[in-house]
Amino acid sequence: MNRVPSLALRVLGAALIFCFGVSRMQGQTPATPPQARTQKPATASPAQEPKETEEEENPFGAEPAPTLPAGMTGSDANDPRAKLTPGLYDAGETSMGIKHLLMLKKPDAFQLGVADPDDPKVQKTIGQLGVRNIAKMPKPLQLVIAQLAFANSDFAFQGNHLFQGNFYGVNIFDISNPANTTLLTSLVCPGGQGDVSVYKNLLFMSVEMPNGRLDCGTEGFPPEPPPPAGEEKEKKRRVPVAQKDRFRGVRIFDISDIKNPRQVAAVQTCRGSHTHTLVMDPNDKDNVYIYVSGTSFVRQPEELAGCSGEKPDKDPNTALFRIEVIKVPVAAPQDAKVVSSPRLFIDARTGAMNGLNNGGTHGKKGKEEKPADTDQCHDITVYSAIGLAAGACSGNGILLDIKDPVHPKRVDAVNDPNYSYWHSASFSNDGTKVMFTDEWGGGLGARCRANDPNKWGADAIFRLKDDKLSFANYYKLPSAQGDTENCVAHNGSLIPVPGRDIEVQAWYQGGISIVDFTDPAQPFEIAYFDRGPIDPKMLVLGGDWSAYWYNGNIFGSEIARGLDVFELTPTQFLTQNEIDAAKSVRVSELNVQNQQKIEWPAQLVVAKAYADQLSRAQALPADRIAALRKAIQSAESSHMSKGKLAKLKRMAPSLEKSAAMAKSPADSTRLNALADVLKHLSA
Repeated sequence: MNRVPSLALRVLGAALIFCFGVSRMQGQTPATPPQARTQKPATASPAQEPKETEEEENPFGAEPAPTLPAGMTGSDANDPRAKLTPGLYDAGETSMGIKHLLMLKKPDAFQLGVADPDDPKVQKTIGQLGVRNIAKMPKPLQLVIAQLAFANSDFAFQGNHLFQGNFYGVNIFDISNPANTTLLTSLVCPGGQGDVSVYKNLLFMSVEMPNGRLDCGTEGFPPEPPPPAGEEKEKKRRVPVAQKDRFRGVRIFDISDIKNPRQVAAVQTCRGSHTHTLVMDPNDKDNVYIYVSGTSFVRQPEELAGCSGEKPDKDPNTALFRIEVIKVPVAAPQDAKVVSSPRLFIDARTGAMNGLNNGGTHGKKGKEEKPADTDQCHDITVYSAIGLAAGACSGNGILLDIKDPVHPKRVDAVNDPNYSYWHSASFSNDGTKVMFTDEWGGGLGARCRANDPNKWGADAIFRLKDDKLSFANYYKLPSAQGDTENCVAHNGSLIPVPGRDIEVQAWYQGGISIVDFTDPAQPFEIAYFDRGPIDPKMLVLGGDWSAYWYNGNIFGSEIARGLDVFELTPTQFLTQNEIDAAKSVRVSELNVQNQQKIEWPAQLVVAKAYADQLSRAQALPADRIAALRKAIQSAESSHMSKGKLAKLKRMAPSLEKSAAMAKSPADSTRLNALADVLKHLSA
C-alpha cells in the first residue's frame, strides 16, 4: 500500500496494514523512462519512514483529478464506461467481448450488514481491528473502515472448486457449472488479507492484520490502551500491544473434507503475510515452499521472538529488507516452518541490505519526493519452468533465479519514475516478457480519471532476455472512470489463446480489461466489462480485486459485492476459434502467482485459431488461407479420416518455409506452431 492520505487512514493503515495502502507513496515528478537499477551507492541513506501529519480529511470523499502534467495524456471520457449509472447491486453495466453470466453476493457472514455508522456493530468491528482515535473520524469514514474488514480478495482454483479469499476468511464454491456457481462452505477466520493458494489437500491463507488469532476467533483483542500522557500527538507509529494468541503469517488448512477445512498449522512471521506465493521444486516432490511477502509493521519481540523493525545499520537481523521462505512437508504440514529469509535487495558490492531504491517517483498529486529504499516485496510470481521469478517489490521490479527455491537470488532489477508502487507481475508464456503493475494510490484512490496520466497506475511491459529486463511500453485501462471509483492496475492472469500473449486484468471499480501484449511495444485492449460506481458522492471501496481465467471462464473477485463469472464472446479482435482453442487448455489447479507453462493440444481447433491469426495479420496469401481452412473443414467433416489428416500434414513443410520469411517474429512463431499441430494430428 502506498502512503495513506490522512491521519484517519494512517491510523487504519497502521492497524490494518491494508493492502490498499501499506507503507508509502514517495516519489518525484516523472521525467525519464524506466532505468535499470540493481544497486545504489553504498552511501545511500537507510529506508525512510512516511512522514506523519495531523491533517484531517476524508480520503473517501470525491476529489477531482488535478491538471495533467506537461506531456502526459489521460483516459478517454467518451468511452461507454465513463458515464455508467451508480449503485451497489443495480449499477449500470457495459461490456465488449465479455458476457456476464453470474454475480453471487457475499454470504451474510461476510457482510457488515448495517448501513448506519451509529450502529453498534460498526464501533465493535472497528474496535476489533485495533483502530484508535475513532472519535476523530468522520461518521461515513467509520462505516467504510468497518466494511473493509469484510473485503473480498484473491482466488485459487482446484478441480471444480474456487477458493475466494476475504479479510474475514475464505469462501469455497462449486464451479462445475460456472454459470450456476454455488457456495459450498464458508470458513470464518478473520485476519486479512486472506490471499489463498491450494496444493493437493492443503489450503494456504495469508494473515496480516493485528486482529488475527491463532484459533481463527472473531473476537479480536481488547481495545488498544490510550497513549501515555503527553504522547497523544506523537507522530511515531505505535505497534499494537503484544498478545500471545495473535497470529500473523500463513495459515495451513487440510481440505480433504472440502466442506470442513481444518487448520493444521500456522506459521508466524514478523511482518505477517500480505501475500504469499506457492513454489514447487521439480526436484523435490515431498515438499512445497511458500514465499511470504510481508509489507506490514514489524511486531515486537515480546510477541514473536527475533522480530526487529530497526534499520539495517542498527540491527543486521532486522525483519525489513527480506522475504521469508516456508518449507511445508506435504505429508506432515504441521511441521511447516520458516527455513530461510533471503535478503533480495542487498548491494552485491558492499553487502548493504538496502541496496535498491525507487529512484524517485510521483506522489498523490505529483509532488516531488526523495527516493525511498525498497524493503519489501508486495507480490512474487514464480515461473518454475524457466527457473525465474518476477518480484513486484514496492520501489522496484526484480528478477530472481529460483532454481534453488530455498535461496532465491536477484539477477536483475529495474525502477521507473512513473511507478508509485510495484504491485504484481506476470510472465508471457514463452518467458520473453514480464508485465508489472503499479498500484498508484494503493487501491484506495480514483486513479483512472480523465486527468490521471495514463503512464501512472498502469502496467509496464518489459522484454526479458538473458536474465535482463528492458522496458517496452505501458498499458492502462483506456476508459476514464469517476472521482468516486477506486481504480488502478491490479491482479490478472494469462488467457491461453495460442499464438498471442493476452492478459485479463482487474482494475477495481474500473472493471475488467483484456489486453493483447504480443507486441510489447504496442499493447492494446481487446475486451472489457465495467459497472458504474458504487456511490456517486463517496468513494466506497469496491470493484474487482482479481480477474483470472480458469478452464474456459473468467472469474472476478468483487471486493464489495461478491463473485462474478464471465465468458468471452467473439469480436473483431478475437474469433470464436481463438476462444475455443483457449478452452482446450485444462489445468487441475491454478495459483496464478505460481505460473504454469501453457501447452496446447494438437487439435484442429488450435489449427483454426492459428489460421484466423494468420489471416488477420495477412501473414499468408488469401488463397493459401482459404486452402488451409478448406482442408481443416474436410478433416472435421470426415471425422478425422486418415486421408484428410494426411493432406493436412503435407501442408506443414510449406508453412515452415513461410515461417522463415515471415514479416514479424509473432507470425513466424504462429506458422511454425501451426505446422507442428498439423504434423501431430491423430484420428
